[in-house]
Amino acid sequence: MDDFLTIFDTPEADIRRMLERAAALRRKPEPGLLSGKTLCCLFEKPSLRTRVSFEQAMRRLGGTAMSMHNTEIGIGGREAPEDIARVLGSMVDAVMVRVVLHATLTRMADAVEVPVVNGLSELAHPAQALADALTLMDEFSPGDPAGLRGRRVSYVGDANNVARSLAEICGKLGMHFCICSPPGYEFGNGSLDRLRHAHPGSRFETCTDPVEAVLHADAIYCDTFVSMGQEHEMTERLAAFARYQVNERLVSQAPEHAIVLHCLPAHRGVEITSEVLDGPRSRVFRQARNRLDAQMGLLALLVGGA
Repeated sequence: MDDFLTIFDTPEADIRRMLERAAALRRKPEPGLLSGKTLCCLFEKPSLRTRVSFEQAMRRLGGTAMSMHNTEIGIGGREAPEDIARVLGSMVDAVMVRVVLHATLTRMADAVEVPVVNGLSELAHPAQALADALTLMDEFSPGDPAGLRGRRVSYVGDANNVARSLAEICGKLGMHFCICSPPGYEFGNGSLDRLRHAHPGSRFETCTDPVEAVLHADAIYCDTFVSMGQEHEMTERLAAFARYQVNERLVSQAPEHAIVLHCLPAHRGVEITSEVLDGPRSRVFRQARNRLDAQMGLLALLVGGA
């Protein structure tokens, strides 16, 4: 594995190894694993969990990390992505980039030999998906990604980058995935067909009724209805998603063992209520904490080769 840009393009064996390493490093840290290695993190978009988790993961494995905002760099404006990548590739051991456009990532990855990691793009959020899978493992199959096979994850909301990466990791791990969205906000033609073809052992379903989506769910997942860059669509989106809120009434329709996930930041009272977010079924803040462990597993494999 040279880069980590999407879950779909990452070999299934590597996904499993990253998750297994994440669980193992949580139990028994290896503070010298990345000694002498440096990670540079670039941010076109703001970040809390992505920045802290990658920086801390690198430090806990004995490496160093630095972060730079786009106001310092000017990706695609002041300097071409390829040129930035070539310069960084001569000085650091890996680059994590949180970008507006996925094409920026692919241009950088094509230009440099050191690993490039997707910290978020409009297409995918694979680092988040690793933490999602690790949280599901904690709940249903501690330390063993193979034990997730057959579990059902129901995503209620916009078919965005988080939903796409979640669907992809469900396929890699043999889970079933259902996305419940209002008309006009579902995946485009071919997105789920591609996953069905790649992972015939998993089911990928769509529906428009939130109750139908959660009836047999092991996990209910939601995210903001208005992602960064979509603020001009807020009124229209909030109206379209009005009945898709994850609240106590909806969660009560799910099996008693079902948990609730959210990638954060959450808009309390919009896509999820505080009652659910802070309630007994919520694993949201464990999920956020798992970003650190997931990033350790990722960096151990991608940078440390182990």
